[in-house]
Parts: sequence; C-alpha cells; structure tokens
Amino acid sequence: MAEPGILDGQVAFVTGAGGGIGRAIALSLAEAGADIALFDIFPERVEEASARVRERGRRALALPGDAMETDALRAAIAATDRAFGRIDILVNNVGGVSGRPFLEQSERSWRRHIDINLVSMLAATHAAALVMIRGGRGGAILNVASIEASRAAPNFAVYGACKAGMVSFTKSMALELSGHGIRVNCLAPDHTVTPGNQGNRAGPVDPAQWRQRDPAEIDAMNRLVPLGREGVDSECGDAAVFLCSSQAGYITGITLPVDGGTAAAGGWVRGRNGRWTLNEGLSFGG
Repeated sequence: MAEPGILDGQVAFVTGAGGGIGRAIALSLAEAGADIALFDIFPERVEEASARVRERGRRALALPGDAMETDALRAAIAATDRAFGRIDILVNNVGGVSGRPFLEQSERSWRRHIDINLVSMLAATHAAALVMIRGGRGGAILNVASIEASRAAPNFAVYGACKAGMVSFTKSMALELSGHGIRVNCLAPDHTVTPGNQGNRAGPVDPAQWRQRDPAEIDAMNRLVPLGREGVDSECGDAAVFLCSSQAGYITGITLPVDGGTAAAGGWVRGRNGRWTLNEGLSFGG
C-alpha cells in the first residue's frame, strides 16, 4: 500500500494505464497523492481507470490513444501539460508481445514490437523530460521492462531485445538527465496476474471474463516462482511509488526486479517433491 501523501502535488503521465500493471501503477500513484494522466488505446479501459483515480480523491485526465503513433503520444503529453501545468512523473509502461519463433516472424511484426515497446518510450521520454526541465523541479521517469531484458527469450526474441534496450536507455538517461534533477529507473516484472495474460487483452477489466486455469497449471507456475505464487499488479504499483518518490531520491539508473525471485533462481525450479532442481520440466497448459 502506497504511503498517503508522499506524492502530494505531483502529476504523473502513465502509458498503457487502462489495464494490468499500468492501471495498478496509476492507482498506486494516485493513492500516494499524485494527479494522473492516463494514456491507453482502449477508451473504455482508460475511462474506467480514470474513474478509479477520482475515487481516490485525485484529478484524472483520460487520454485514449495509440502509443505506436508518436504524434498522438506527444499530443497527449502536451494536453497533460496544459491541463495540470506540470509533469513530475512519467511511467513508460505500454508494451506488447506476440510469441513465435524469430524465423517465422514477419518484418511487420518486428517493427510493431519495436514501435510499441521501444519507440513509444523514446517519444514519451523526449516530450515529458522537456516539460520537467522547463518546470525546474526535477522529476522521475520509470520504464517498465521485463525479466526478459536480462535472459534469453526464445519465441519472444524481438520483445526481449526491446526490453534490453529499455534497460540500457534507462542507464543512459539517468546520466543525461541527472543535471536537471530527473531520476530514471526501471522495473522488471515477471509472472504477474493481469487481464492480458488471462485472455482478456481488450474490453473491460473483468476477472469474471478471464481464462480459468487448471490446478496443474497453477501448481507448475507456483513452483516456478521462488516465493510460490504469481505476482499481483499492485506490487508493481508499490514499487513504482517508491522509485518515483523522495524515498528513492538518491536512486537512479537501476533496474528493480519485481518477480518473486525468478531472476535470482536462474533456471532453478521447485520440483514436485518440494526440492529445488534444474532438471524437472514444467508444462504450462494453453
């Protein structure tokens, strides 16, 4: 749970804010006192998330738009600046992935992965950082990457490359923007329960519509994660509040795993006998 008031008076712009980790980050930032501009491709979702922000007593600006259209993204950041007169926090959360072997993936697919995962971050950072610099108060930029940034990602090679690029860009921007008091950090989630990975990629965020997994699949997933369960999106929200707040005022250029220990495990999994092993294959049903 975010500490109330730690972000009072600040304004955050969050991409992909209509569902999953982006929505959770937006709500956590609001609980900590920030007003939120929410950018998402699904109008229904962005309106719902904006209503949840207002329920928390904060102002919300709903901005439907496609992050792969950089002009639309820049226009949304300009609209946020006009509405609130400042931007203190940027969360580059929007992303997407389609799994298939690289040699079966078209160039159009490569470019779409790059546009949504990487180019959107570049465009939003460029536009929002200029607003922060003009304000003279510093700021915080948070990029939401993935554990796939730091390990092999077969069938997700272009996505993994984009996420690795996000981590590298985070470090570079931490240096370039440090003179303006702007801190730049990164989150690296792994298995997290979200609408998208439960078969609800569009439409209302309604758990009743999510795909129901069988007990064997749930058990296999839980044994893959050292802490014994999938992550909850609000846990990414809590980490985001920390990195965007004064509590992390001397932290910049880092990537923080929010993964229940899977990065540390490095391929070790808990076997069905409860012991750690590198040998037991785990199957995840469709």
